[in-house]
Amino acid sequence: MRRTVRSTIKSFALTLLALIALAAPVRAEDEVRIQEEIWVLPLPLPMFAYLVRPVGDGPFPLVIMNHGVSLNPTDRSFFPLVEFRDAAKWFAKRGYLVVAPVGTGYGAAAIDIPERGIYGPFFSKIGKCTNPNFRDAGLAVAQVDLWIIEYLAAEKRIIPKDVIVVGQSAGGWASIALSSMNPAQVKAIIVFAAGRGGRVGGKPNNNCAPDKLVAATADFGRTSRVPMLWIYIDNDTFFGPDLSKRMHAAFTAAGGRAEYHLMPAFGSEGHFFIGSPDAVPLWSPMVTTFLDAQK
Repeated sequence: MRRTVRSTIKSFALTLLALIALAAPVRAEDEVRIQEEIWVLPLPLPMFAYLVRPVGDGPFPLVIMNHGVSLNPTDRSFFPLVEFRDAAKWFAKRGYLVVAPVGTGYGAAAIDIPERGIYGPFFSKIGKCTNPNFRDAGLAVAQVDLWIIEYLAAEKRIIPKDVIVVGQSAGGWASIALSSMNPAQVKAIIVFAAGRGGRVGGKPNNNCAPDKLVAATADFGRTSRVPMLWIYIDNDTFFGPDLSKRMHAAFTAAGGRAEYHLMPAFGSEGHFFIGSPDAVPLWSPMVTTFLDAQK
């Protein structure tokens, strides 16, 4: 039965690819031709994903891009299918196959109708701020990354031991969690404005149990040995400079390997730095330097 379901999902994905306008190849400024696609990934928790890659058969090195979260079901239902398109295309133009999964419980998959007993499968909650479970919320999304790597390796679309994971906000937190597992396929991790529990009640710089977030960061650092680049922005009102520096200090003191950069203020809210095309020239030089050091 499971194989039949997976086969149906895969057939649907292939049909969807043929119909989506994004599937048309485009020419990059540097003459590297890339191709954008929308996939349905037949994982244990099936999900949509934006995919962009160089034109050709591959296999390619892989970049997985993890998005942030919203605790509001209505907000999750309006979540964009492509959140980091310009950033993803930057990696694709450099030879990577980029997958940006849309987590279950987001966008078209966000179905919450309590009166009918229907609930979207949102699996990355942290619980109440009195006793938040930051650790398991991060590891839940990290498991999705491992499923994606396994699936694409089995399909022979990627170079199995040439994987980079990039994450923003809660997606960055999941990427830190993934680093604590030290998957052999992942050679580097890059996070932008990583954390959980920011802006409680919509209030700037009002964090959910920040001391516990720092402690959970240290817990991940005890086993993490993957080279990491942490990028934060001075006017981030979710995870401001004081908190992000505390997280980094705790992580590295525990044994984690992370290079920290605090960028100048960007726009009216630095938390969404990676989502802006204007930010690409600002972060790409340090990302290039960091990745070159991992070769």
